[in-house]
Amino acid sequence: MRICIFGAGAIGGLMAAKLAAKGDVEVTVIARGPHLAAMQAKGLRLVSEGQETVVRPRCVASAEEAGPQDYVVVTLKAHSLPGAARQMQPLLHDGTAIVSAVNGIPWWYFYKLPGPFEDRRVASVDPDGSLWELLHPSRAIGCIVYPAAEVPEPGLIEHTYGDRFTLGEPDGSRSERANALSAALVAAGFKAPVRPRIRDEMWVKLWGNLAFNPLSALTTATLDVITGDPELKSVCRQMMLEGQAVAEKLGVRFAIDVDKRIAGGAEVGAHKTSMLQDLERGRPMEVDALLGSVVELADIVDLPAPTCRTVLALLRTRARLAGCY
Repeated sequence: MRICIFGAGAIGGLMAAKLAAKGDVEVTVIARGPHLAAMQAKGLRLVSEGQETVVRPRCVASAEEAGPQDYVVVTLKAHSLPGAARQMQPLLHDGTAIVSAVNGIPWWYFYKLPGPFEDRRVASVDPDGSLWELLHPSRAIGCIVYPAAEVPEPGLIEHTYGDRFTLGEPDGSRSERANALSAALVAAGFKAPVRPRIRDEMWVKLWGNLAFNPLSALTTATLDVITGDPELKSVCRQMMLEGQAVAEKLGVRFAIDVDKRIAGGAEVGAHKTSMLQDLERGRPMEVDALLGSVVELADIVDLPAPTCRTVLALLRTRARLAGCY
């Protein structure tokens, strides 16, 4: 089994390190700059539960050098994917699966989704349709990422918590390719269930991100403040209820209620969301994957979502002024 990690930052590096340590699969990492140079020179270092492990997966700078793969795990930020799709083509053979470990609504969301919107494109994350054409949804396996990790220095991954990557086919089937990937991840020490309703779990994660991330970028507040301040919490709750209404119109079932989801965010404590971290570092923010796509889906199902629309307008302006959009 050949598995390529395309964009081996914190999460991709964590997955690569543990898969390579197990040694049952051929792992290739595509990275760039000092991170790539450090991995090539000294190996990929992983610190997890106080233990450091050094592994030496194949580390390359391009898809051409990597060659065809059985699985390509994409751990890029969502806005980087359209620009990378053409670069990924040398990785693909007829049976290559693309494991979409990307935040927010993915380009393949409506593929094999029963109902009136089946095979509809999501313009906010696939503006020109190139993702659908170059990375056809028939290749996609959904992946919900739960671990947290950082890259404190080139070549080093610090794993802070979490060990689950939930997998799921867009059509809900328990396919041979999903089962084989699950087995490889489990052998490497992860939890990797294959779920028949991957969009349900996708929305539970997005449910928090669509509110916590934008509000943190607009206010610079950490999660404990967003979930603890009555006014911010009220805005957060209203955005999440609007998102829930959109998702339910598309057939999603929520296993928990909104207040439990907010409480889950509060438990994380004084944490800066990824969007706030990107803003502070002057990096592009996942505006459209986390909130723009939700508003687009609200239009598709003919719901108003006024709070989400207002926050999206403010967020886009904040991002543009900061050079992060």
